[in-house]
Amino acid sequence: MIVNYKNGKDVLPPRLLKELQSYIQGELLYIPKPECAKASWGELSGTRTSMAKRNENIYKLYDNGHSVSDLAQMFFLSDESIRKIVCKVRSSHREAATVSE
Repeated sequence: MIVNYKNGKDVLPPRLLKELQSYIQGELLYIPKPECAKASWGELSGTRTSMAKRNENIYKLYDNGHSVSDLAQMFFLSDESIRKIVCKVRSSHREAATVSE
């Protein structure tokens, strides 16, 4: 259900409106944002940032001796999820170290 729409007469130059009318008239038309304008998953809500902080925290705790099982219980995740997070964060740390050298 489309709640908010704009009338083409109000937002488009007359020449462009006439061109569009040669393809479609009187129907609703969705015009998507360009790819470069789209936000990645979790960017607008802050979920991506909070998960990155959580994952960094998991890695630090693991690096300080906490077991995978302990971390899984602490963060309500599976052992496999913890392992994936640790591997991913470790890899990003190594890449950052390589770039800074």
